[in-house]
Formats: sequence, C-alpha cells, structure tokens
Amino acid sequence: QVQLVESGGGLVQPGGSLRLSCAVSGLRVNMNFMTWVRQAPGKGLEWVSSISHDDSYLDYADSVKGRFTIFRANTENTVYLQMNSLKPDDTAVYYCQTGGKSDTDSARYRGQGIQVTVSS
Repeated sequence: QVQLVESGGGLVQPGGSLRLSCAVSGLRVNMNFMTWVRQAPGKGLEWVSSISHDDSYLDYADSVKGRFTIFRANTENTVYLQMNSLKPDDTAVYYCQTGGKSDTDSARYRGQGIQVTVSS
C-alpha cells in the first residue's frame, strides 16, 4: 500500500521559512518523479515543483523560483520542500504526489495535504 504523509506546515510570518516533509511508504522516491502542488482557498491545484528520480531534472513554478528548493533523502525515503522568504500568496494546502508537472491534477498517489499559512 502506497502512502504519502506530509508534515512541517503551520503559521509563519511573511519573510519566514518552513520545511515541508513528505514521508513515503510503498514505493521508492529515488525511482519516481515526485512533485509538490498546492491549493489556495477557492482555487484549483497549482503545480509548485518537481524532481526526477535521479535529480537530473528539477523545476519550479515562476512564483516560487529562487525561494523554494525541492530535494530528496533517499535513505529516509522522504521528499522535502524548503520554503524561504514566504509571502502571503504562498498560503495554501500543500500536497506531495507522484509524477511530474503534467500529472498535477491526475497524480496516481497524493498525500492528505498540509496547511501553510503566511500571515502577520
């Protein structure tokens, strides 16, 4: 059974940082494309970042480029999203999922999501 469990969200002030974790069981993160997406209140899923199974491909949405970093810890079978210089517009539920950017709305496996709120 495949499970993806996000953690690390919460309330942070503008300009602050958070690191999201996605602990995966049932498949190997170093054998799959992994992606972070987010959903702001009243909006659809927005692709944030993807990483290939061998790190040869990393990509970010323009809205987060230079502020967010995606990386994997293969020994922990975990995918991370380091988020710096957070803005109120980053407020959303963040999801970890398998697949790439084109799978944003149709991922085979997706976690339950974690709330990130950026507010003073």
